[in-house]
Amino acid sequence: MPYKYLNKYPKKFRGTGIIAPLWMAFKRMIKSTIHRPVTIMYPYEKEWVPDNYRGRPGLIFEKCLGCGICVRCCPTTCIELVDVTDDSGKIVHRPQINIGRCMMCGYCAEYCPVNAMTTTTDYELAEFTRQDLIYDPHRLSFDGTNEMMKVHLSEHLLSNLSRGITDKPTAFYEVDKPELNASACISCQKCAKVCPTNSITMEVVGKNAKGKDIKNPKIDVSTCIGCENCVISCPKSALSIKEVL
Repeated sequence: MPYKYLNKYPKKFRGTGIIAPLWMAFKRMIKSTIHRPVTIMYPYEKEWVPDNYRGRPGLIFEKCLGCGICVRCCPTTCIELVDVTDDSGKIVHRPQINIGRCMMCGYCAEYCPVNAMTTTTDYELAEFTRQDLIYDPHRLSFDGTNEMMKVHLSEHLLSNLSRGITDKPTAFYEVDKPELNASACISCQKCAKVCPTNSITMEVVGKNAKGKDIKNPKIDVSTCIGCENCVISCPKSALSIKEVL
């Protein structure tokens, strides 16, 4: 039965199933004997790693806003916001990463609007316990962070491409902004409280039947980073992200 498939293969390769690999191994042996070894004395010697290598994620603590975009974009849900103390003693929200579940995709660095999340060249991550694989915000800091480790996400708008504009890439947080449905707003002010950039202020737009002020959120689009915290926290879905295409 196997002989009917023999015609599919060139005749010069018939009967060389053992000889060909042995000959290749013999050539490799001679080459490695004459020339220097192809291995290194790790960990005493280490290969050069480029600056744009995607190792574990890093964090520039002082730049982070605690917006939570990295948490929502993580495909393995290994990031969570925790309460930590900054240099001034203030309690702030910052990302904590379970490196044991991280797939080193770099999405957190790509989607961070202020480039606080970065990639690093750190790949030696072995630990004795799983608990040690959880990197808190301070431990995520990486010495020697440079521009190559800051992944800038940009895309071309379909509207620009349709007009022949191909030299103006942008990012989602520069164009996609919250939009208010004033009829659904109940003036709870939750959106203003959760905004990490203080881009939302409440302004008086009228009086209700009891004579109390009716306040609606006013969004400063120049400082808004499109984190969607206001949209998520709104109890009446009065806010939504207007996607720009």
